[in-house]
Amino acid sequence: MKKLLLPVAALLSLSACASWFHREGVGFTGIDGEPKTITAEKGGADYVARRLSLPAELAGKPTPRLQSDKGDIGSLAGVAIANGGRDPATAVEVGAGDVDTFLSTVEVNGILFAVLRTGEDGIDRLPEGTGAGFAQSVPRLTGCLAGGQVHQAGTSKRPRGLAVPLNCN
Repeated sequence: MKKLLLPVAALLSLSACASWFHREGVGFTGIDGEPKTITAEKGGADYVARRLSLPAELAGKPTPRLQSDKGDIGSLAGVAIANGGRDPATAVEVGAGDVDTFLSTVEVNGILFAVLRTGEDGIDRLPEGTGAGFAQSVPRLTGCLAGGQVHQAGTSKRPRGLAVPLNCN
């Protein structure tokens, strides 16, 4: 009788904490100092970005398809930079610096380019050293490999835009 009574007593004492059919956990409520609510406004203390992966967001943006009479890759990259997106409707916002930068794709003469530009309403020059960081980040940002070197428009220190041909095979 003792062998049967002891497990039953343990079971009844544990079940006294909650009803038999009420199986709800506490859940994660945040660590002290973390926001427990979210705001859709960028810059707020409780702003939490809810977004898809960057390649998935980039795939959802329109890709202009252009033709150019120039044949060399540098000229085609210049056309791509001139037509790259500079707002959230045509490009994906990337980077976390002081300057808002936008990533878009542009196809020129059948060659797909990833284009990095600043926003329409901001400074029209990218920060120094952006080209090297962009070249390294192309696979993570686009889901494709870089198919060549990074081309730029503007001065070498502070370019207006960057473009790199993509190899998405």
